[in-house]
Formats: sequence, C-alpha cells, structure tokens
Amino acid sequence: MRKVILDCDPGHDDMMAIILACSSPELSVQGITTVAGNQEGEKTFQNALKILNLIGEYNLPVARGFDKPILRDLITAPHIHGNSGLEGAFLEQSDIVPMKEHAVDFIIHTLLESKDKVCLIPTGPLTNVAVSLIKEPEIKNKIERIILMGGAIHDSNIIPGAEFNIYVDPEAAQIVFRSGLPITQVVVDVTNRALFTFKDLDEMETWGGKVSKVVAPLLKYFAQTNLNVFGIQGAPLHDALAVAYAIDPTILITRPYYVEVETKGEFTRGQTVVDVYRITGKEPNIQVAVDLDLEKYKRFIFEAVQKMDKKMG
Repeated sequence: MRKVILDCDPGHDDMMAIILACSSPELSVQGITTVAGNQEGEKTFQNALKILNLIGEYNLPVARGFDKPILRDLITAPHIHGNSGLEGAFLEQSDIVPMKEHAVDFIIHTLLESKDKVCLIPTGPLTNVAVSLIKEPEIKNKIERIILMGGAIHDSNIIPGAEFNIYVDPEAAQIVFRSGLPITQVVVDVTNRALFTFKDLDEMETWGGKVSKVVAPLLKYFAQTNLNVFGIQGAPLHDALAVAYAIDPTILITRPYYVEVETKGEFTRGQTVVDVYRITGKEPNIQVAVDLDLEKYKRFIFEAVQKMDKKMG
C-alpha cells in the first residue's frame, strides 16, 4: 500500500482527487493539507473538511497551509469554481476537528516519522511543498515521488503561456522543480482530455446515492463553467488524474524532459518550459505526462463514487 499526502485547494477536481484517494485500497492517505488557490485559504480549508464529511472520512488528519504565495498576492479562480470554491450543490458543514499545526509542520513530521517513503500529491499551488523542503531538507530522504498536477507543455488556462497552479506561485514551483526529487508532472495538456461529458454526469446523477447526488451537480457546475470559459464540452477532472497515476501508473504515458519554471517573464509568468526537443542538452529532471487512458480513468472515478455511495448507505 502506497502512503500518500494530498496537498490541495478544493476546488471541484480536488474534491474528486480526495474521493478517489480515500476510496482506493492501493493508497494509504496519511493526511490532507490545504493551500489557497482555487479560492481563498479559509474556503479551500473548509471545503476539504466538507468533502471528508460527505464521504465519512472523519478521522483523517487535515492541516491548513498557506493563504498566499511565497512572494506574490493571491490569485483565485471564482470564474471556474464559484464564490465558495465548490459551487453547484449544498455541502453540509463539517464537525471534523482539524490539526492545530500548520500544513508545513504536518508534512515535515509525517514524513520524518514514517517508516516508509511517502508520495506527495500536490494538486494546487506548490507553496506548502516548497516551504516544507526549505524548512526541513531532510524530508527529501522520505519522499518517494512528487506527483503534481500543474503546468503544461503547450496548453494554458490562466494566461496564454501558463497553467493556473504554477502561475499562482511560480517561485514555489521553481523550488520544487529544482529539488532533485523524482517528480511526475501531470500537465493540463493531458488533464484537459480527462473529460467527463455532460452525458457522463447525467448518468452519475441517476445513481441517487448520498455522495453521487451531491457530486454530480457539483461536477455539472464545473462542466458548465469550463464550457462557458474555455469551450470545453464537459468537466476536465485535472487533479484526480494525479491520484489515479499514484494508484496505477499505466493510466498515463510519461516522457522524461528537462523542465524549468519561468518566474520573471512579462507574458509568461508561471510557464513550465519543457525542453521537448532536447535543445538545452540538459539531463531530464521531470517525467511529464503526454497521454492518458481515458476509459480506465472514467472507470476509476465512477467506481470511487459508487464505493462512497455504498459506504454512506
């Protein structure tokens, strides 16, 4: 069983990442940490608690992290995720008692105290992960791999040259990308194809379970905003694809590339510059996703929601 920590900014697709991770017998979730990104820090934190309450994961450690990037003002995505960060259905307030410690301290002590190496799965801005690496470099010895959702080869979704998670805190991303750790980068070029159509979501809504009857309208809201903003015909479940890769690496095809993060460009802040043609001559530092098994991914997501429906009665 693979030990994982999810660092996220829920967010509709982060919601599905949490549900998929918690439903998977292949993963042992050591905790959830949150960061500001899709919405402000208090909202993403409360959303994580609400999601865990929805699926009956009452005892999982949850720690709140940074409310802003390392050097920059926070940018959020209400045009995609709504004012709460999880618009589209009612989510009950949670009675789950979170950890009192900061997410960075939780990550550090969880890694250092673990007998086994742990996989980090960040699906938001990389602030918590970067600061953890700076504060306690020894944790590198306990990180099996970082599987992050962020960046792009060619696509973008916040400015013409960058993906949202990396754009929000490019300095944090640069620290992580230069860490020397094994990293798999699940890029938006691929996650935009991890598409759940309106027909798929209509099917989910017919299940009528305690989880599916909430998740389906949430994802329909997400699908509609993606249609309105990007012209995408459905809900691209970006973040859960990183979790799916942790469960089964055959769900993605990856290639080794040298990747840098642009922090100073006038028009390219947050761009992940991927040396596809090996122009720099530098050794690859990142395994970059280039394709996915969509049918397998859909099966993973559908089965995860159905398992949670059954669990919650």
